[in-house]
This record gives sequence, structure tokens and C-alpha cells, in this order.
Amino acid sequence: MKKIILVTGGSRGIGAAVAQGAAEQGYAVCISYLHNQAAAEAVVATIRQNNGEAMAVQADVALEDDVVRLFRQVDATWGPLSALVNNAGVLARQARVDEMDSARIQRILATNVIGSFICAREAVRRMSTRHGGSGGAIVNLSSRASHLGAPGEYVDYAASKAAIDTLTIGLSKEVAAEGIRVNTVSPGVIYTDIHASGGEPQRVDRVKEAIPMKRGGYPQEVAKAVLWLLSADASYTTGATLDVAGGR
Repeated sequence: MKKIILVTGGSRGIGAAVAQGAAEQGYAVCISYLHNQAAAEAVVATIRQNNGEAMAVQADVALEDDVVRLFRQVDATWGPLSALVNNAGVLARQARVDEMDSARIQRILATNVIGSFICAREAVRRMSTRHGGSGGAIVNLSSRASHLGAPGEYVDYAASKAAIDTLTIGLSKEVAAEGIRVNTVSPGVIYTDIHASGGEPQRVDRVKEAIPMKRGGYPQEVAKAVLWLLSADASYTTGATLDVAGGR
């Protein structure tokens, strides 16, 4: 059967690296994007230039109707999904908790937590043997911030990623007997443009001395961990968290 993967937030950074790596492994790749169609289409073009199959679909994972439409587009184009990477995520400008308003916190949780839950729900409905599927694998992207707390910067983001850790534990146990493995990759500080969203594009270089390996990580290093967890080499691994964080 054709291997089909959906990577949410696949137009940049870790998501783009996962999409390109998956295509090299023979997956037909769907990436979702929120606003940057040009970046998403560039990822698709690169995959197609290397004789892979790919498409990009605009979807806001914080909106249930968008998520349902996204999965139906994959169904209509290629058929049953075999892998999901819950990568889409956002953060806001660095701030203390006593400086945050409700709208900010709701936006972070809607995308990072609710989006991942609804995407996981749709994937399970397609993959689970309980629903007539043939199994599959889900990898959720967390963050080392879920353990470190991100004080003075992104406590809301860190809390959202802690929810992802718990989602992985609970969901993995629910669907383990239904042919689905669910795992987490937890990156540390990685050279991506998400730091610009927080108001500090050079954040990795500022904090890298606090990392035992004394450097930031790269999207391709995270992508390799994701792809291993999706692969048959990880066939007895579920409910696990793989830190890709330079020892921090």
C-alpha cells in the first residue's frame, strides 16, 4: 500500500524538513500551512523535482472544520493516511504570565493543543483497526520547554507542550491494540524562524551556552528523529518521548 503522510505546519522549519525526509523515504506527502502559500508550494516543488508526490493544503488547525477538510482532501487525493506528524504550533512575543491576556493564551492553546487533538482524532478514525483501518503512526511535536517552563518568555507555550506530552501518553495507550503507535519528539532550541515570532530571531545563539553540547540544533536533526519513530525500526515503541535537545 502507498505510504501517505500528513505534516501539519509543513511549510517551514522542522515541518518542512520532515516533509522532505518523508518524501525521500517514499511517502506521498501532504503539508498544511496557515498563511504562507509560497513557502508551502516551494516545499512541494522541491519534493516533486526529486520525483516525489506532494501537495499543500491551506488549513488552520485551530479550526475543526479546517482540519476535517484537510483530512478529507488527503482521502480524496491518495486514500487512507498511514502517518501523521502534529507539527503545527505557534508562540507569541516573550512576556511574563502577569503580562499575558486571555486572547493570547487562547490562541496558543487552540493551535498547539486543540489542533493536535483534532488532528489526532481524524487520524485515529482512519488508521485504527477498530474503525476498519490498517494501522499507522502518529508523532507529536512537543518541546523541552514543557519541562523547563520557559519563565519570562513563553510559559503559555511551555504549558501547551506539556499538554502534548500527556496527549501522547494517553492516546498511545488507547490505540496501542488498534495498530497505531503514538510518540513524541521534544526538540530543544532549534534554528527555525519561530523565534522571530517571539521577538528574538537570534535567541538560539543567546542561549546556546546553556546547552551541554554548546550549540543549537537544526531542523534536519529533529526530522530524523521523527522519521525514525514513524518507521518500522520503531515498531515496538509507543508512548515514548525522544528528546532532541543537545543534552538540555
